[in-house]
Amino acid sequence: MNVVRCATLHAFLERAGAFLLADEACHNLLLSAPTALAARRSTGPRPYLAVAVDAGLVVTAAMMTPPYRLVLSQTDHPQALAAIARSLRASKMRPPGVHGPVPVGEQFARAWRKLTGQRYEQGLAQRIYRLKRVRPVAGVPGRLRQAQEADRPMLVRWVRAFLGEAFGKDRPRTDAEQVVGQRLEGPAQGLFLWDDGGPRALAGFAGPTPNGIRVGPVYTPPEHRNRGYASACVAALSQLLLDRSRRFCVLYADTANPTSNRIYERIGYQPVCEVVDYRFLPVSVGTRRRGPVRGGNGP
Repeated sequence: MNVVRCATLHAFLERAGAFLLADEACHNLLLSAPTALAARRSTGPRPYLAVAVDAGLVVTAAMMTPPYRLVLSQTDHPQALAAIARSLRASKMRPPGVHGPVPVGEQFARAWRKLTGQRYEQGLAQRIYRLKRVRPVAGVPGRLRQAQEADRPMLVRWVRAFLGEAFGKDRPRTDAEQVVGQRLEGPAQGLFLWDDGGPRALAGFAGPTPNGIRVGPVYTPPEHRNRGYASACVAALSQLLLDRSRRFCVLYADTANPTSNRIYERIGYQPVCEVVDYRFLPVSVGTRRRGPVRGGNGP
């Protein structure tokens, strides 16, 4: 098992692209990274980009753009995750956590704990959905419209509320104003509103991959909920993206929220895989590298 570091995103996709495209929907974060990093205009540390190669074949891909978590691909090779952990540690980079498909994320967290003594705890669990054909939502008054600059103050409030509700203490290190600013610039990302005598719900898109695009965030203020606005907004936006020559849309839903999962399934979204975030906890002096460590969250 050999870990190959990639100096640029182009080199990373050259090596890992075919492997990632074999499960494009599940790997949407890794495949859309060039667009996302360009939008951030980051001047921070260089990202960690690597693939694990076994017998000449890529079996795992990994990416970390500080200060965000490590993102992992699907893999059937747990030993590749241990190799990635060793490579990451050798690079002097300390991931705040890991995001990966079930069970890959926890397998890496265990490997990292064994290597560093750093405990971990489970964070947000999500289901990735894919849609190829929309089932229209009928009977909801209003229409889809693109968000405008005049909507910015409201959009910032709504995105801030969404981040707090959806992620809790797993909230991404992303400012709502930054998200809104990037999405209003387009064209590879955007924000749309469902308008019924005024804005009622929000749905965005970003993260284009060769054939797909990611829908989100999706948010309805509490005073406008249970009226079908979010369903209508997501359905209409998804159809718009398909009409723009996307072969499919992907969407993330909290596995602990059965209501949102049912809504997306009614629209036509079908589950592809589940992903889980894990947070790495500070290493205390008393537990630092003291023999083998058992389990993920045990004593």
